[in-house]
Amino acid sequence: MTTSVLSPQMQNHLVTVSIQPKIESMIDELSASLPDLNHLTSEERRGMIARYSAVLEANFIYWMTATLIAVKSEGARPHLLENLFEEVRDAHPVMLRRFAIAANAYPTDTDALAVDEDLTNVRKFLGKLSAVQSLATMAFFEGFIQKFMAYLANLANAQGSTDMEYTDVHGVCDIAHTQGLFLALAEEMEVNPLAPEADVFEGVYLLRALIQTIVFGPADKLAA
Repeated sequence: MTTSVLSPQMQNHLVTVSIQPKIESMIDELSASLPDLNHLTSEERRGMIARYSAVLEANFIYWMTATLIAVKSEGARPHLLENLFEEVRDAHPVMLRRFAIAANAYPTDTDALAVDEDLTNVRKFLGKLSAVQSLATMAFFEGFIQKFMAYLANLANAQGSTDMEYTDVHGVCDIAHTQGLFLALAEEMEVNPLAPEADVFEGVYLLRALIQTIVFGPADKLAA
């Protein structure tokens, strides 16, 4: 989908009538594909938590910072800064590390290598500093994570963990963060529209592939 041929008013309208609904539909489809918890082995639960931790602990702040660097709209920046402020002030990576350790799912080198290719694709994409595409990508991610938190908590609980601070916090705060990113996307599109040849969902597709690897592992995601 290209956007730069539209007026600023139409750019804003496009977020609410086209881009946001498609992203939300993709989130719903991805959430519906999650495997039945009752059919997972202990090792499958451990692997999913570990791969998630291997990606998120060291990369979420990096991704959001790359998006902040990319944006040109002053109206978009506060939404990103608020998200980053909470991540740093409340030490969310520390929460996640405790969560993984309590579930006996701290990532191994095998877990990190399992996500490496898809993670590298996302890193390189965000490194292009395409503001509109980056905002769409992060809106997709925040929206999915908010829905994924209950599932992730259940995985950890089945592993014998009682440390749910990470999932409790993100199950609440990511609702506002998702909406803030859609607002930031509309603000950015008014002043810094996407090039005609670019696909606003390019980064979303890459991040979806990474999430599928987190959930299913590199060997099984194609069958998901």
